[in-house]
Amino acid sequence: MALPFARSWRLCHWAAKRWGVASGESQRGISFKLEEKTAHSSLALFRGDTGVKYGLVGLEPTKLALNVERFREWAVVLADTAVTSGRHYWEVTVKRSQQFRIGVADVDISRDSCIGIDDQSWVFSCAQRKWHTMLANEKAPIEGIGQPEKVGLLLEYEAQKLSLVDVSQVLVVFTLQTEFRGPVVPAFALWDGELLTHSGLEVPEGL
Repeated sequence: MALPFARSWRLCHWAAKRWGVASGESQRGISFKLEEKTAHSSLALFRGDTGVKYGLVGLEPTKLALNVERFREWAVVLADTAVTSGRHYWEVTVKRSQQFRIGVADVDISRDSCIGIDDQSWVFSCAQRKWHTMLANEKAPIEGIGQPEKVGLLLEYEAQKLSLVDVSQVLVVFTLQTEFRGPVVPAFALWDGELLTHSGLEVPEGL
């Protein structure tokens, strides 16, 4: 579904100013860091803002700068670079977390929401050693991925696709058909352990 032109232009213009915007023109894909201003108070960034750790208690909300961009109810953090076109690939080390979600979200996703529970995000989730896709709180099981230490994500903006990649075999495990309405950003949620992102990568040959 297309946005009205005026709203779509305003959203893209705002995203270009607020986030770096990655197009499909460069040989390398999107390069990003995690945006601390969006991170829920239970999350802490590390390794140059490329990794995120979950803390049961987290920071006292009163000690955080007031920021409308911060997720208030769920342990979510967004990347700092939006995508508006092209094919982009990044990887996530997931071996130190048993409950997490990874994917992409609209740049203006509600900060009272969680990725995967509305139609503003497209997500692969892992909980209790089982993988699922998530969209608008609907789940579908993913088979054949096992318990990887690292996974890849392939975003194809014009084709409206987000794929989960087995990095050990360089194979697509599952592809979500999306409906992007404007700029989207890599998005992450976790409820234990840590995730580490690896961006600025070329799309692997064969994908």
